[in-house]
Amino acid sequence: MMMFGKTFDTRILPCIFTSANLFFGFLAIIFAMDHHLRSAAGMILLSVLMDSLDGKVARKLKASSDFGKELDSLSDVISFGLAPAVLIYVFVYQNHWPLWGALVSGLFTLCGALRLARFNILCSTDYFVGVPITFAGGFMALLLLFFDRIPWEVYPVAMSVLAVLMVSSLQVPKLGK
Repeated sequence: MMMFGKTFDTRILPCIFTSANLFFGFLAIIFAMDHHLRSAAGMILLSVLMDSLDGKVARKLKASSDFGKELDSLSDVISFGLAPAVLIYVFVYQNHWPLWGALVSGLFTLCGALRLARFNILCSTDYFVGVPITFAGGFMALLLLFFDRIPWEVYPVAMSVLAVLMVSSLQVPKLGK
């Protein structure tokens, strides 16, 4: 593609969305540390949107690359593994269950990273193996938006179940491909 008289590498565009995904995940952690619950959860939901768009843009432009795939996984482990784990720890576990909450949050992040590593070496085109980390992290962010209406005990159960499902052999259909 020509842009300003120079050739523009279309592989950059999906990486811009992926980088936005990572940046929003980072902001979620910052907002959590400042105790801005809704803003933190909103940043994770924006990360979900960016993660969805990076894949769509890459497929549309036929601009997929190994670099983009690796950047996507690194971004996803921050935005959908670490960020939700920190948010849930700060807003739920820190007051009710500090030690065990840290362990559950760590397990969630670890299982998310393992799920992404496995995804990167599998060649499945019709389904995901294990629940995608994007779903797990996005779901935990959505739950957090109802923090004042949900008993705190729901969070460790949901987080533990999602952690196990991420590393399970459950076949989850790919939607929107």
